[in-house]
Order: sequence, then C-alpha cells, then structure tokens
Amino acid sequence: MITIKEVHSPKDLKTFVKFPFQLYKDCDKWVPPIIKQELDTFNKKKNPIFNDAEATFFLAYKNNEVVGRVAAIINWLEVNQQKQKKMRFGWFDVIDDVEVTKALLSKVHEIGKANDLDYVEGPVGFSNLDKVGLLTEGYEFVGSMITWYNYPYYVDHFRELGYTDEKLYSESRFPFSNVKPEFFLKAQELIKKRYQLRPLKFTKTEEVMPHVDKMFDLFNKSYAALSSFVAITDIQKEYFKKKFISFVNPEYIKFVVDKDDNLIAFAIVMPSFARALQKTNGKLFPFGFRHILHAKKHSKDVLFYLIGVLPEYQNKGVTAIIFNEYYDEFTKKGIQNCARTPELEDNLAIHQIWKHFKPEVFKRRKTVKKDIS
Repeated sequence: MITIKEVHSPKDLKTFVKFPFQLYKDCDKWVPPIIKQELDTFNKKKNPIFNDAEATFFLAYKNNEVVGRVAAIINWLEVNQQKQKKMRFGWFDVIDDVEVTKALLSKVHEIGKANDLDYVEGPVGFSNLDKVGLLTEGYEFVGSMITWYNYPYYVDHFRELGYTDEKLYSESRFPFSNVKPEFFLKAQELIKKRYQLRPLKFTKTEEVMPHVDKMFDLFNKSYAALSSFVAITDIQKEYFKKKFISFVNPEYIKFVVDKDDNLIAFAIVMPSFARALQKTNGKLFPFGFRHILHAKKHSKDVLFYLIGVLPEYQNKGVTAIIFNEYYDEFTKKGIQNCARTPELEDNLAIHQIWKHFKPEVFKRRKTVKKDIS
C-alpha cells in the first residue's frame, strides 16, 4: 500500500530533505546537500523565488516508511510571461519501485491539471540557477555540489511511465595540463586593445559584492536565448549573493569591463566541494565548516560554474581574456583537473569555447516530459 502525503509541518519538511541521506547512505558517489541550506531553499519567508513561484512537497510512504519524495513546482514568470504552460518537478528521489514513482508523479500532474497547464517536465528546480536533469551516464563518477545524483533505475521508471526526453545535457572535464597558453595569450592582448577591455581582479569577497548585481544582469542577457530561460529578478539577486558568493574564492571570480567600466563578461569557478560535503554529511556544525574551508583553500579540482558574455561581444574572443586570468591563477594554485557544469547539448556556442582544451564528456543527463491529460 503506497500512501502519498503532502508536506505541511517543519518536521515533515525535514523528513523530505533528509530522505536522500537514507536512500544513498551506501553510495559513495552521492554528494549530500547542506541540510540547513535545503530547508532555507524551501522556506517561503527566506527564498524570494516564492514571490513568482509556488511549490508543493510530497512524501511517499510504504509500510509506514518513507520511500520517495517530489517537489511539484510552478514558476509563474515562465507560465505567464513566456507562455510556457509547464508544470515542473524536482527534488525527486525514490526507491526502485515504479509504482511509487507513478504515485508521486500523479500528484504533480494533478496540480498541473488544476492550474490548466499543458505538460510536466523535470527534474528541474525553480530557476536556471538550481540543479537540473536526470543522470543517464556517468554513474561511476562522484557528483558535485550543484548537480543531482540518481540511481540508474530512475531512467527505467520514467521510460516505463511514458515520459519522453525533453532537454539533453552533458558534463565535460579536462586535465589542466590540456590548457596551452598559446591558444589565448596573444589573442587576449589583441582583443583587449581592439575593444579597450580589461580584466578585474579580486582578492576579497567584499570587493566582488558591488559588481554582483551587474553580473546577474549580464547573466540574464547572455542566457536569454536559451530554451526555457527564466530571468533572475532583483529580489532574487540578493538571495543568490548570500547563497553562492561566499562559497567562491574571490580570485576565482573574473570580470571583464570596457573603457567605461561596463561589465561585458564574467566567469565563476568553484573549488570542488564534493568530498568535503560527503564528510560533512549535511551538517556544518561542529566540524563541517572545517572540511568546506579546507576544500575552498586546497582543492586541486575546480568546476566552471558560470560563464557569460554580452551578446554584442560574443564570438569576438573575449573568453581568451578570462582564460588567461584563470591560467595564471590555476598555475599558482597547482590545479590539476577542470570540469564543467551541465550544459545543453544544443548550446553549440558554449561548446566551441572549450574546444582547444580537448574536453571529454563524462556524464550525461536529461529532463523528461509528459503531457498532462
């Protein structure tokens, strides 16, 4: 007997957040989130995304034990402004029982139907800065702070229930030894002179903060053409500042400005926190902070989190300036491996940026879709 219960109380929400810790307790590839951060993400008083979105959380029970979870999400900016009548689902985890998956997703479809939406897509979060995608290849590799991990049977469940592929993503990696400065050293000098550009360097987080709003504005402009992109609102900017920027080494944030100090490109790289997060097991106290800070200072693996260039400067080689800055920084720190976050496989422009580094695709993921009937 499968029972689906809607989450109402703080206790149930904590159960929702902690269920994957039970499901993946024997999986050394799963990277746990920080429990407090997850709870804050779902707190309607703390996360401004709820000004423009709504979410309903469900837990599945079998024999009085939790066996699955899902978040049913509507982003009203997407529905009303982009006319995408999409019902989202995310934070989906389940035991290997397709009937549990079916029962959870039926709740998502019910909400979509009640709101006159056309189809369901997931797993996705509230916005483009949330985790995305069902892992389909690369189960043998450890996850990351900014991706979901799942067992292979998830894919089978969705196929059996009639979901079809919607968006395809790939994750690539390359050793830092693949980065040859001759591909960008001379070019970046020419580009700086031709367009009167210069990079900004940071050594303290407080130096970055005055520029972050402009960075999010540029992010909105540079990614606007991608499918289902939902712009970050002003109130969300403040939230993401607090959530993300403190985790990033200031020297790993690179901005390029023009002669009038207008931001025209940016990039954010993060140290790999995967192993540190596994050691924290979701808790920053009493010792979790120590593992996070050690990774922030000493990790030899990095993750290219975001990179954005104003549309009018795209295809003009501006990324050569950014790569030159990172090359110097990574050389000093002895960085060994570089990875990229999930990128849409049809985003050819972003794939062209990395071609000289000979990246290899080591993970693939996808979102799945089904019409609401």
